Amino acid sequence: MYNIQSDFIDEQKVWDVLAENKNPDFSRIREVLVKAAEMKGLDLADVAILTNISDPSMLAELFETANKVKETIYGKRLVIFAPLYISNLCANECLYCAFRATNKDIIRNSLSQEQIVKEVEVLIKQGHKRVLMVAGESYPNQGFQYVLDSIKTIYSVKSGHGEIRRVNVNIAPLSTDEFRLLKEAGIGTYQIFQETYHRETYSKVHLGGKKRDYNWRAWSLHRAMEAGIDDVGIGVLFGLFDYRFEIMSMMQHIFELEKQFGVGPHTISVPRLEPATNSNLASHPPFPVSDIDFRKLVAIIRLAVPYTGIIMSTRETANMRRETFALGVSQISAGSRTNPGGYEEETEDDPSGQFSLGDHRPLDEVIHDVALMGYIPSFCTACYRLGRTGHDFMDLAKPGDIKLHCAPNALSSFKEYLKNYAKPETVNIGNELISKTISEMSGIARQRAEKLVQRVEDGKDDVYC
Repeated sequence: MYNIQSDFIDEQKVWDVLAENKNPDFSRIREVLVKAAEMKGLDLADVAILTNISDPSMLAELFETANKVKETIYGKRLVIFAPLYISNLCANECLYCAFRATNKDIIRNSLSQEQIVKEVEVLIKQGHKRVLMVAGESYPNQGFQYVLDSIKTIYSVKSGHGEIRRVNVNIAPLSTDEFRLLKEAGIGTYQIFQETYHRETYSKVHLGGKKRDYNWRAWSLHRAMEAGIDDVGIGVLFGLFDYRFEIMSMMQHIFELEKQFGVGPHTISVPRLEPATNSNLASHPPFPVSDIDFRKLVAIIRLAVPYTGIIMSTRETANMRRETFALGVSQISAGSRTNPGGYEEETEDDPSGQFSLGDHRPLDEVIHDVALMGYIPSFCTACYRLGRTGHDFMDLAKPGDIKLHCAPNALSSFKEYLKNYAKPETVNIGNELISKTISEMSGIARQRAEKLVQRVEDGKDDVYC
């Protein structure tokens, strides 16, 4: 049982540490970057120093260090997934979200299990292997059972060569007993965002519903991990408050999880506020984050929590997504829809979606672009299925040994995509990249990669180590 304290987010400490490190000199910044390159993480003072970088030459050093750390741990791979919205019903009143309860300008919809099957079939035929199941924070008459039934449905769908092999979920915070049921349903990662760690701002933007309870949300990952869910994801909705405060507070959250459970978050998401139907707040962020500050915060998170996966959604433009690959992003969504039923209906910026998209490209176009940049699109789900989660995953990720598994598995899953789903031009570029990548590998990683890719070429699907 974890040790409940009154509050693990100490706002005054955040402000004090930021003030103490307000004007770092170049030598102090470089000391932090040298420490970061050791890939053992950073403390609050280190993070505060990096948030105060403004000199272009120091920014360049920050970005270079982040790139080295990311490639040492994750290599050139990018995990690919798609969000699957099953419902936009919601009982909360969040001023930045189109799903909020009083918004009459969207069509409410919760997919039946039959409709979920059709959505999943579309995603499988595109080539997807993992989804993030998302639901507004209210459910149809079945209640929480609707979520459990939907997970079972997603896993049950088979189409041609494919199926969804990992279902991550982003749903409302649950009780410990409900989290146990979620664990039994076979999910991958449970993802929840505090949105903002600043209590005053939190109360201003959450006007109704259970989400108004800051503590219930803040402690949700403790309940999830107590229930046995060892892969959890956190995030901040950047733009609601000062991004420096948010990163520092998120670090306090991470330190708390590591202290209580010995392991931090499996993923960190970095969404920025984007326009949403009938939301003035979303269209005019109270604390807008510039593109340069956005790139900076991605790099800082990579250095502060080097082992974690950083997720970049299609909120951002294709160009911004490209730029952040080298700064630490290791997972991206592709071909996304944020409205229930959006894949079968082939709608993009539907007014019933949660927010506006910045990257509208279909999956194959994203894969083509990623491969041209020299990154390996990975559809791998091996770690989850082989039990490399929680402590086991971190034991491999922290020293960089996870690449011995992830690099070969990324190549074989990419080869499977090329064989079964890709357009001819993507096939050509992808096969060239696979050959080039294997030629640059050595030792056991190369042996594994050659063996797995050959098995796919011989007609096998879903091969991994």
